Amino acid sequence: MKFQTNNRLKKVVTKFSAKRTLLRVGMSLGMAAGVSLANAQQMTLMTGPQGGVWVPLGGALKGMWEKAIPGLSITATPGAGISNVRGVDEGKAHIGFANSNTTVDGLEGNPPYPKKVTKVCQLANLYPQYFQVVSLADAKINSYADLKGKTLVTQPKGNTGELLTEQVLKLNGLSYQSLAKVNFQAGYTDAVSMMKDGHVQVFTLGTTAPASSVMDLASARDIRLVPVDDKTMDSLKKANPGYNRLVIKAGTYPKQDKDVAVIGYSAHLIAACDLPEQTVYNMVKTMAANVDAMSAVNKAIAGLTPKDMAIDIGIPLHPGAAKFYKEVGAR
Repeated sequence: MKFQTNNRLKKVVTKFSAKRTLLRVGMSLGMAAGVSLANAQQMTLMTGPQGGVWVPLGGALKGMWEKAIPGLSITATPGAGISNVRGVDEGKAHIGFANSNTTVDGLEGNPPYPKKVTKVCQLANLYPQYFQVVSLADAKINSYADLKGKTLVTQPKGNTGELLTEQVLKLNGLSYQSLAKVNFQAGYTDAVSMMKDGHVQVFTLGTTAPASSVMDLASARDIRLVPVDDKTMDSLKKANPGYNRLVIKAGTYPKQDKDVAVIGYSAHLIAACDLPEQTVYNMVKTMAANVDAMSAVNKAIAGLTPKDMAIDIGIPLHPGAAKFYKEVGAR
């Protein structure tokens, strides 16, 4: 009987010890889960309209950021340059793609922004955008002043390309009323069709170079790129440091036999200024280490360096981005 009693006692002790062990494991797992939840961070990334390069590029960034930063979860949503700036400023998003010129307009409170944006910081420059004024060769347009009395197609009202078209006209003593006709088209495809058919003589757009839409047009009609003059460029740059002079190299388009200077600005990433410094530092560091992955989506990003990413375009750097650029000697 004594032997049986001891066995029963051992069984009770063993069960009790097992329960205590399970309890400890459960508590440890619960604490670990709590830590994980505490460190998790949900972010919204505003990209661009469907069909544009910002959508797939946003997907690439989401993947690399979530892989590199434990606990980070990103939801990508459609957007556009100006609406993204407002979205980040108004707390509807944490990160967004934007264009340097219209982001600076937001900081200044210039139209179409109803007021100054105050909560938007610079994350990184990505690639240059070229404002291209493309005319039919037989229209004999050699300067912005020659646009007077011509027919023109551009983007819908409020888009970056359309806003810049209106600014360029004003700086040259012109307006939409000075033209024979203006068409505001939603897509580049329709604009190119109008040019091919001869319904309009000039097409303005802001995008990469070469632009597939301009290449399409050049396959059917002889075209000419209208260069920016010094006076217009200097006036734009003085009013808005987000602009700069870029050059579309000879041979970029069919029958383009010389370099053409154009108005440029940067496609860039913005972030809410109150995002955690270390998180943003890790995001920028991850981008710098994955340029090839980004350029696989958009060839214009190929060769991007931290120094390029850190160029001052008139927008305050997020402290996390500033920390990384300083660390690598880019700023």
